[in-house]
Amino acid sequence: MGLFERWSEVCPLGDLLIRSAARYPDRNALVMPGFAISYAELLKEAVSVARAIAGLGIGPRANIGLFCNNGPEFLAGFFGAQLANCAIVPLNARHKAHELAYIIDNAEIELLLTAAADTSYLDFREVLTHALPSLATSQEGALTLPEAPRLKHVALLTGETTAGFMAAHDFHAAGANVSPQEIDALRSRTRLSDLAAIIYTSGTTANPKGCMLTHEAMSRGPVERADSRFRSCDHDVTWGGGPLFHIGSLAPFLGSIGTGGTYLTDTFFDPARAIALIKENRCTAFWPWFPAILQPLMAQPDFVEATEHVRTMLFIGPDSLVRQIQDLLPKAEILQGCGMTETAGIFAISDANETFEQRATSHGKAVPGVEVRIVDKGDGEDLPPDEVGEILVRGYCVTSGYYKDPEKTAAAIDADGWLHTGDLYARSEDGSLTFNGRVKDMLKVGGENVAAIEVEAFLCRHPAVKIAEVVGRPDERMDEVPVAFVELHPGATTDENALIAHCKGKIASYKVPRAIYFIETQDWPMSATKVNKVALRKRLAEMS
Repeated sequence: MGLFERWSEVCPLGDLLIRSAARYPDRNALVMPGFAISYAELLKEAVSVARAIAGLGIGPRANIGLFCNNGPEFLAGFFGAQLANCAIVPLNARHKAHELAYIIDNAEIELLLTAAADTSYLDFREVLTHALPSLATSQEGALTLPEAPRLKHVALLTGETTAGFMAAHDFHAAGANVSPQEIDALRSRTRLSDLAAIIYTSGTTANPKGCMLTHEAMSRGPVERADSRFRSCDHDVTWGGGPLFHIGSLAPFLGSIGTGGTYLTDTFFDPARAIALIKENRCTAFWPWFPAILQPLMAQPDFVEATEHVRTMLFIGPDSLVRQIQDLLPKAEILQGCGMTETAGIFAISDANETFEQRATSHGKAVPGVEVRIVDKGDGEDLPPDEVGEILVRGYCVTSGYYKDPEKTAAAIDADGWLHTGDLYARSEDGSLTFNGRVKDMLKVGGENVAAIEVEAFLCRHPAVKIAEVVGRPDERMDEVPVAFVELHPGATTDENALIAHCKGKIASYKVPRAIYFIETQDWPMSATKVNKVALRKRLAEMS
């Protein structure tokens, strides 16, 4: 067979691109406002990156950092590393300098790929120089940085260079003497069990943890889901609004690539730009992720018209919002799911035979190949149906551990291979899972357990409430009591007494918030994808 013409259906990540480039060379793999790249073009760019990696002397199974916006540079860097049989370490653009410095050192990154073509959102060069101060006084070559002893090169994929950074032209020129045949040989040696990526999860009281994911974990699940539960036609056009450094966006993107779809995204989230992109490209699969993304889209005047071709949508949120979006998109199949970085994304999804009521109020069933248990957090015993406990997950998708951290790995994954997620779920008699928050997000009110998510979901049923986040406030008599931070829909009005009255008599009295604090969109303390409740608790303490 010829060059790049062999692949398996369950395959390493690099083969996903090769397979779709062979089948659909002229089809767009990625579309952004004012930009598109075909599968053939993307493969060419990825091979160029892979040749440069090898040309710089970066050997197989090295760890390569990737610090870019959503866009062609991210894709070329991501797949270039895979074709060179290396592991990718996507860096979170929201991380601060000390977090980046820690990750670059902890992950033993040998080559860091970044871009400087568009600095309107973030100047990656400036951030990296702040994280690695000695980079500013270094000459590109083989770097010697005390902050990151393993780091040999920081290379630009686009944009103007500066001290310590390898120019894009020089980076690609490094691969001039590496043939495509050599890259084909490298990628053909990649095993499904090899490390494909290290994705760092944000820590709240400690350093981020490097979640190790294999090729099978990252390719099998997303492609199987895209080819079955998410597929709505022969050529799905999928919109995703989140950053590709996060598994919540990276997984559906890989599913799109693996099934020859077209992925729509942007370097940043702007509702009007997103709606225009969705409408222009006749989006069929819609991935708005969380309320913070979906609600601004729904507020756009042409939302319904723009989404008329959507036939599949996955969304994780309160049942009131699920019902609202189903009314707006009556032709679409609305799906909910369960997932996390440690399971390479989704490990449970709404079943085809579930009613809409089940889909609105629960979060799917475990997918084929994945086992789940609901256990008592105290004694570890399995709980009967409909009782809330910690969910344990086991299967091909589960992380192989945390990079260079055997203690945290042993604490999370037991001897039988069960991942102890720290998430609270209940499972119905027929296997449907319902998320009840994090173990650490469970309040203890006068001896009664209160899941913050339950109170949040009820507050969101009030027509004025857009977002609700509940935390515990220390209380001498009750140990702690629930209080809520609330953002209202634009133009809506209500007050603290009205929202507390909304809850009284409808949920148990000990669950009713003792106080409501109103907050504006821009004032939420955010992690990469969600409200940072540690910061909310700190804010609450300062207010007391």
